[in-house]
Amino acid sequence: MLATFGQGDLLWSMLVFFFWFMAIWIFITIFADIFRRNDLSGGAKAGWILLIFIVPFIGALIYMIARPKMTEVAATMMHEEEKAKPWVFSRRGRM
Repeated sequence: MLATFGQGDLLWSMLVFFFWFMAIWIFITIFADIFRRNDLSGGAKAGWILLIFIVPFIGALIYMIARPKMTEVAATMMHEEEKAKPWVFSRRGRM
């Protein structure tokens, strides 16, 4: 088995590994985004999770297209997080 494992097989295996790693990473970030959002009700969150479990790649693509870019809640959370971390530099200099 090892003697027949060539460079093409190695490249293909690395590509498949990278694809699955990125797919799992995307699903984790989407789940975190769904549970973090306060503008979705519990039923809407359950619906998104169910859609992603039933049709994973299509559901994730639909969620990334349909979700709002930046909600007011997310902007407020980011602003409060920046204020809480005095060691973080902003683009205008030290906060």
